[in-house]
Amino acid sequence: MQLLEKKVLNTIKKNELIKDGDNIVVGVSGGPDSITLLNILNNLKNELNIQIYVAHVNHMIREEANTETEYVKEFCSNLGIDCFIKKVDVSKIAVEQKKSTELVGREIRYQFFEEICAKVNGNKIATAHNANDNAETVLMNIIRGSGTAGLKGIEKIRDEKFIRPIIDCTRDEIESYCRENRLNPKYDKTNLENIYTRNKIRNLLIPFIQKEFNPSIVESLNRLADISQKQEQFFNIIVENEFNKLQIIGDNSYQNTIILNLKEFNKLEYVIKSRLIIYTINKLLGTAQGIEKVHIDDIIKLCGNNIGNKYLTPNKKIKIFIKKGKIFFISVV
Repeated sequence: MQLLEKKVLNTIKKNELIKDGDNIVVGVSGGPDSITLLNILNNLKNELNIQIYVAHVNHMIREEANTETEYVKEFCSNLGIDCFIKKVDVSKIAVEQKKSTELVGREIRYQFFEEICAKVNGNKIATAHNANDNAETVLMNIIRGSGTAGLKGIEKIRDEKFIRPIIDCTRDEIESYCRENRLNPKYDKTNLENIYTRNKIRNLLIPFIQKEFNPSIVESLNRLADISQKQEQFFNIIVENEFNKLQIIGDNSYQNTIILNLKEFNKLEYVIKSRLIIYTINKLLGTAQGIEKVHIDDIIKLCGNNIGNKYLTPNKKIKIFIKKGKIFFISVV
């Protein structure tokens, strides 16, 4: 077994990414990362006792897209792996939906991965995020002013379904593996264009930091992400316990509502209060996107003042007010 394959196997076992008998859909673009992921999982499939399927999306953005699709089909055919392909005009949809091509492309990919997962009775979806991707994500979150949650970067496993087996592998290691095994992956030239924020961080900021400050910045940011993930897991347990203590069940005054005990909420530390607010909104709406620090501070202030029938609307989807010693989180969707 090659060195990088041992490293990936260690990541899988240490983080329990894969269990005996898993059916895994692997997202494969044809680039070095996803081809390395596929090749390694294929080499480990007997030891792990897993079944592998490939999902590939042709975004129809670049001229090379069709060539990449044929390459992925041939690569899978040589390995005897079922390959499912979707061809979609991402640019056209992005214009129609008034979204970025990046966002639309990601949405379409993950929808397709889920679709294939259901089709083959799969239970895991593997994507080829690596250590450099993780470092870039942490830096991007810092630049955008995210909270401490943003420091955790890309999780090794999310929702017990989405796994990143090569997250501990650097881009240099991956490219060396491709050369040593003559995998001949396809390269997306747009990754060299400094249009998107991530590309600027990848091609300009990280090389500058490596040259001027810390040649091991990628490894340092991954250590930070690992520590932050462990801390987030710890806080998540605490917040879930507090939510269960504070939630008031049985008040049917309002539909699509979560109610918390105001007096007990006010006894909590700020850091737990703020996380509890996010947790509650996420539980109610399925997302807390768009809820910023200023909104959280306003909600905490509202609760602290204990003024009846005052309310806040952090966004169009939710209304929050206090009444008779209770905090009402109401979905207005």
